[in-house]
Amino acid sequence: MKIALAQVNTTVGDLPGNVAKIIRFARQARQAGAELVIFPELSVCGYPPLDLVEKPSFLERNRQELERLARDVPDIHLICGFVSKAENDTGKAASNSAALLSGGQVRFVQSKMLLPTYDVFDEMRHFAPAQQQTVLPLCGKQVALTICEDIWNDKAFWKKRFYTRDPVEELVQQGANLLVTIAASPYSIGKRPFRREMLRAFALRHRMPVLFVNLVGGNDSLVFDGSSMAMDSEGRVRAQACSFAEDLICFDTSTQQGDMHPQVDQPEEAAYQALILGTRDYVQKCGFQRVLIGLSGGIDSALTAAIAAEALGKENVLGVGMPGPYSSPGSIEDSRALAANLGIRFQVLPISDIFRGYRDTLCPAFEGTASAGTGNVTSNITEENLQARIRGNLLMALSNKFHSLVLSTGNKSELAMGYCTLYGDMAGGLGVISDIPKTMVYKLAAVANRDRRVIPQAILEKAPSAELRPNQKDTDSLPPYEILDVVLKAYIEECETPAQIVESYGVSLELVRSIIARVDGNEYKRQQAAPGLRVTSKAFGIGRRLPVAQRYAE
Repeated sequence: MKIALAQVNTTVGDLPGNVAKIIRFARQARQAGAELVIFPELSVCGYPPLDLVEKPSFLERNRQELERLARDVPDIHLICGFVSKAENDTGKAASNSAALLSGGQVRFVQSKMLLPTYDVFDEMRHFAPAQQQTVLPLCGKQVALTICEDIWNDKAFWKKRFYTRDPVEELVQQGANLLVTIAASPYSIGKRPFRREMLRAFALRHRMPVLFVNLVGGNDSLVFDGSSMAMDSEGRVRAQACSFAEDLICFDTSTQQGDMHPQVDQPEEAAYQALILGTRDYVQKCGFQRVLIGLSGGIDSALTAAIAAEALGKENVLGVGMPGPYSSPGSIEDSRALAANLGIRFQVLPISDIFRGYRDTLCPAFEGTASAGTGNVTSNITEENLQARIRGNLLMALSNKFHSLVLSTGNKSELAMGYCTLYGDMAGGLGVISDIPKTMVYKLAAVANRDRRVIPQAILEKAPSAELRPNQKDTDSLPPYEILDVVLKAYIEECETPAQIVESYGVSLELVRSIIARVDGNEYKRQQAAPGLRVTSKAFGIGRRLPVAQRYAE
């Protein structure tokens, strides 16, 4: 049997648009001689639909669109994911299901049994789990049709399992000889090789081919890498789709051969491509075409601009320089050079006069404090934040006037430590690099410069600075990023205690405790931040849920 794996980019809630795309890919698969074409998890409605599944109209339109899809593609067997009405009395209205369409009708429906409730997943909130699954006889094969998490519980692969049941093992016991899994497995650094090894373990253990069809594209904070593949019964990859783009590949079960398309293997290049894809899809799926970026002359805004230009086209990106009283000459010169290299528009809006007006207005209210900002009274962080908030106001004014989305430029290290200003540099609709540690920012900048130098050398070499007071450097307020990022990764992504971090990395206990205290104390800021694109195993946002008002301390 010749099988096509259709790796598509869907939009949550765009049922007619998603179905039109499925029909187009299905017809391409038929022209390529495929008897069966397989699409990702919840491809009819997009993933994740979240609380849309609580709307009865949403469930009904899923059913209608699925039936229309069956009628419009009658000449090929088609497997796709959709939201069905739950059959079990669990109090949940919906199930995460896969359907086989053939001859103009819905012939078979199988629902997801294992519903993840960890990290970025909350499927137990939305779906009723399947109580049992059955083998699908199709074109001479006994197909174990599974949905994403159903394959993430192999007792021979996992040291610790989340579930007592293994749907794959149960289907194999029913006589399955071909494993098909449709998935919406989000990208994170290091996940693709791990996922490949897990699938290989299945193929070797059960001595059967494995077909894995994954979603591609960005939906809110999540980026899906695609990287669909077919393995033979000895765990060798015999067909693979590209990463971070829509693709269609074919695999022949008789010859166990198929299309081999190139994938992005280098970790930094993969992360960079994920950010490009996530930025493009977030901006366009939210109804925008153009973006604004405040260019400070620093590495973070430079990387954000480079990603935006690749994602959306240089004509759709505006860089805005907003020099203040403490800005270095290079802040504008380097930003202008960056914009010229990228081919994006660049505009300068000075803020010194506005800042002076703010201070004059606030002077009576600040009388007798250390932050009056005029006369002989010294300034403090209040005046620093005023500059950042003026810049945020200007960007949001441009956003409103020209219907352009502001991309915030803060990195994960700054966001972790609260080294950012609410309603200032945190203003924006998307945090493009908010899950990228500062040390990794430089690695991704090297990727941005891989073909030609777009980020000027002066930006790469200058010491990081917010330039909100004379001669300011990030290291005035933060530990060196080489140390800080190690501690942050251990604490945030690996949940290590201060003692464990000290033992593992030889950092002083006092420093570790001070870093952790700042991470915990700035949760209130992060919960007001723009959504950010997730690329690490633990990003701020939906995958890390902590209370704001709390007093637990490590």
